[in-house]
Amino acid sequence: MTEISAINGAILAGNFTNEQLNSIGDAIRFARAQLGQQTKYTLRVGTKVKFTSSRSGMEVTGDVQKINRKFVIVKSGVTNWRVPASMLSAA
Repeated sequence: MTEISAINGAILAGNFTNEQLNSIGDAIRFARAQLGQQTKYTLRVGTKVKFTSSRSGMEVTGDVQKINRKFVIVKSGVTNWRVPASMLSAA
């Protein structure tokens, strides 16, 4: 069993209190924010990036137009996407 499967299994089968589950959720949000920060440091305006659209499930490729605090504006064709930095990867 992989490490992630073991963690998921422990959470699903565990008898955690609401406070413990909140702590796990906080740790996940913190790790996701750190991943976004690391990604933002590698991006510049004009960088080609890709992400999977939550609307259609399709992979979208575009250019970085603007880097905000939490979201990155990506232009793909005529559409501008507001994407969390943690969802982006280099194209």
